Amino acid sequence: MSEKRRILIVGGGTAGWLTAAYLAKAFGLAAHQKLEIVLLESPQIGIIGVGEGTFPTIRTTLHYLGIDEAAFVRGTSATFKQGIRFIDWLHAPDGDRHHRFFHPFEAPFEKDGVSLVPYWLLQDPASRPPFAEAITIQNRVADAKRGPKRRDEGDFTGPLNYAYHFDAVALAGVLAERARNLGVTHLQGTLQDVILDDRGAIDHVLTDDHGALSADMFIDCSGFRAELIGRVDAQSFVSVRDILFTDRAIACKVPYDRPDAPIESFTIATAHEAGWTWDIGLEGARGVGCVYSSDHIDDDRAAAILHDYLGVAPGTVATRHITFDAGYRRRQWVKNCVAVGLSAGFLEPLESTGVVLIEAAIGMIADLFPHSGPVEAPARRFNELMTARYENIVTFLKLHYCLSRRPEPFWRANADPATIPERLRDLLEQWRHRPPGRFDFILDLESFAYFNYQYILYGMEFDTDLAGGRSDFPNVEAAARTFTRIRSFGERATQELPPHRELIRQINDAG
Repeated sequence: MSEKRRILIVGGGTAGWLTAAYLAKAFGLAAHQKLEIVLLESPQIGIIGVGEGTFPTIRTTLHYLGIDEAAFVRGTSATFKQGIRFIDWLHAPDGDRHHRFFHPFEAPFEKDGVSLVPYWLLQDPASRPPFAEAITIQNRVADAKRGPKRRDEGDFTGPLNYAYHFDAVALAGVLAERARNLGVTHLQGTLQDVILDDRGAIDHVLTDDHGALSADMFIDCSGFRAELIGRVDAQSFVSVRDILFTDRAIACKVPYDRPDAPIESFTIATAHEAGWTWDIGLEGARGVGCVYSSDHIDDDRAAAILHDYLGVAPGTVATRHITFDAGYRRRQWVKNCVAVGLSAGFLEPLESTGVVLIEAAIGMIADLFPHSGPVEAPARRFNELMTARYENIVTFLKLHYCLSRRPEPFWRANADPATIPERLRDLLEQWRHRPPGRFDFILDLESFAYFNYQYILYGMEFDTDLAGGRSDFPNVEAAARTFTRIRSFGERATQELPPHRELIRQINDAG
C-alpha cells in the first residue's frame, strides 16, 4: 500500500455517512496528509428508510460533527423525542381500558444524591402514582404534548433530556453533505465483486464505474446484504430468535388529520397479539409500523392488525414489508474489514438501538484505528466490546417482553424462563429484593443505564419488596416533600415549555 492510508466505506445511508463524517472529524481529515476516506455509494444497496427514532447520545454526535441543530431539524423533518409510551404490554386491552407506562429519557430525580426509588417502592401500590410520573417531570411534560426545550435555548441543550424522530433518507443527505465538507471522497457506482487475498483479507473491490478500489481498511455499511463482511467471515452470525421472537415489520406513513394536529414527543409502542406497533410523529406525517413474529401470525394477519390500528380499510395506505433476523456478528472486525450498522447486526426496532450501535462502533473505530502497523490489531478488543454491547441490549429488550401477563402464545412464550437469558433471570431474582443499581452494569458495555431498567420494571408493575428493610429508609417525610416538588415542577413546566408542534414550527420558520 502507499504511505497514505485509505479507508473505504461501502454503502451510504445513515450507517455509511455517519461513519464517514465521524471518522473524518475524528482524524481531522481535511488537513490530514496521510489518510484518505472514500465512501462508495452503490445503487443496489438500498436504505431501509422507514423513519428513525434515536437515543439522546445522538445529540452529542451531531454536536461533535458540527451540525447545527435547527438546520438538522429542518433538513430531516425531525421532531423531538422524550421517551417511549408503552400501551397494552402488561395486559391485553379490556374494552376501552388500556394499561400504559412511560419510559422517559430523563433520569429519576435525586435529592442530595439520595434515591427516591425506595420511597416510591414503599408506598401503597394501590394509591401511588405511576413510577415515571412520581420520579421525573418529563412524564407530565410529554403527556401535555410539550417540547423538551424552548426555541431560544442553545443547540442540543434544554431543561429535559431528549433525542429525535427523523426521516432516515433525509438524515443520510444531511450527513453526506457534512462528510463531504469534512473531506470525504464520494464515489457512486455498482459494487460488482469483493476480491480476497491469500490470507482471506480484502485485497480490493471491483466496481463498474471505478474499476478496482483498494484500501487499508474496508468498512461494510451495506446493510442486511453484508456485502463485505459476509465474504470475509460468513460463520460468526449469532441468532437470538430463541430470545427475541419478532422477525418482520410492515411499515407505512400516514398524514395528519389536519396541518396543526398535535405531535407526540415520544414513540408510541402498542402491543398486539404477536408483537407491537410503533407510531412516530414526524413534522408532516406519522410513521407507523407493525412488528411481529412470523412464527405466531402470518403476513395477512399482521397487515390486518396494522390497518385496524390506523382505523382504515386494508389497501388504503401504501405499505412496505421488512424482514430481519434478530442477531449479530460475534466477529464484526475481521482482518481489514469492519461491519457497522445492519451488516453487523440488528435486534429489532424496540428502543431505537440501531443508531446507538452505529455510534458505539464508530467511536471505537476512531479510538482504536492504527495509523501504522497491522490494521487488524484492535479487532479482538473491538469484537469483545461490541459483542458484550449486543448481548446486553438483548437482555434489556427481553425485559420488556418477559414480564407481560398477556395470554396470547407469543407473550406466554416470552414469559417462559427457558427463553430468558440466564443473566436476566439472575438479575430479576435480585430485583425482587432491591431496585436495579449502577453496580449491576459495566458502563462501557451498556447502551442503557440502571434507571432505564427501573422504568421498564416498575412500568410493568414488577414487585420489589423492601418491606423488611423499611427502617433503612427513614427520610419518609423529606421524600414526600420531594415527590410534591416534582409534581409542582412538572405542572409549571407544562405551562412554560411550548407545545411540541409550535416548537417545531418556530424552528422551521426561523430557517
